[in-house]
Amino acid sequence: MHAFTVDTISFRYEPGVPILRELSCTVRKGEFLSIVGPNGSGKTTLLRLLDRILIPQSGRIMLGGQNIQKLSRSEIARKIAFVPQDGGIHFPYTVYEVVLMGRSPHIRGIAFENAHDREIAETVMTQANITHLADHPVTNLSGGERQRAIIARALAQEPEILLLDEPNAHLDIAHQLGIFRMLKRLNTESGLTVVSISHDLNLAATFSDRVAMLLGGSLVALGTPREVLTEEKIRDVFHTNVVIDRHPSADVPRITLIA
Repeated sequence: MHAFTVDTISFRYEPGVPILRELSCTVRKGEFLSIVGPNGSGKTTLLRLLDRILIPQSGRIMLGGQNIQKLSRSEIARKIAFVPQDGGIHFPYTVYEVVLMGRSPHIRGIAFENAHDREIAETVMTQANITHLADHPVTNLSGGERQRAIIARALAQEPEILLLDEPNAHLDIAHQLGIFRMLKRLNTESGLTVVSISHDLNLAATFSDRVAMLLGGSLVALGTPREVLTEEKIRDVFHTNVVIDRHPSADVPRITLIA
């Protein structure tokens, strides 16, 4: 069963050269897929196409068995949650208020949140380990805390699929690991499909079921971390020499840069 089927999509910001060129791939239901590639390879554009923020000039994207272009914005929001690099919150809402915003796809008309919505918000704050921050202004949080609040807002949508654009951007090592552990736990325990852009190849190798590697708007590799994250592919795509061996505590590749 596929969460997404991407069929020969192309996209360009008019006028200009194509950002994505006849790209085809699948995202399996319940998998953790990392998208990697150098800057400008089309990673963020692909993620925005999957959430129908952008529309491809050609090709199609199937969400389950439905053409995503035929779904309403509210139907998509009940299936897909998107976490951008910048959470877009510039006002001092409390963490609880921010998380409750994720319930909007499930609220009809001008109604307000009900007891069920509040229960969902409290549950996802517990999952994200931010319950103790409920009354704190989100603008006062550390980078890691703020990112957890944004992810909790997305989880409050009760999505089947979570799309994340560099969820570890601007975070220190401890917070990066904490975010990825949380995402993997949700993926494993609840079957949440996770599609995440990552610049950290070691995090991608450790937490992903599969890795999609992009270059110049094309898919150059899609497979397990061991199949995709090879010395040859990384050299060809990133123009960087690395040494790859087995991670000492997990059966995944470990990538070391050659200075």
